[in-house]
Amino acid sequence: MKILLDECVTKRLKNHLNVFDVFTVRELGLSGTKNGKLMAYCVENKFDILLTIDKNLMFQQNLELYPIIIVVLDSVTSKLEELITFLPSFINQIEKFEKYTAYLLKK
Repeated sequence: MKILLDECVTKRLKNHLNVFDVFTVRELGLSGTKNGKLMAYCVENKFDILLTIDKNLMFQQNLELYPIIIVVLDSVTSKLEELITFLPSFINQIEKFEKYTAYLLKK
């Protein structure tokens, strides 16, 4: 599973997802990239999941244009301590996620 961490998600979360192929927006030189272009990048580069905390993304973009999975962690902060609490649910559901869909993941 190839995952891109949006820039609003702390890059330190990558270390907690080491069973997956995880990249950060910053390490790919995509900082500041608008959501539509970021989603297109994910498709072009065969990412399976865009992981974010940006709750607006699923309403601002036409998801039918992008065959990827958007997972939005329902968090008010990007602090690692908060985000890792979502990981058991994320890992438990990852095989059930479907492309062209955004998921708001709660703890």
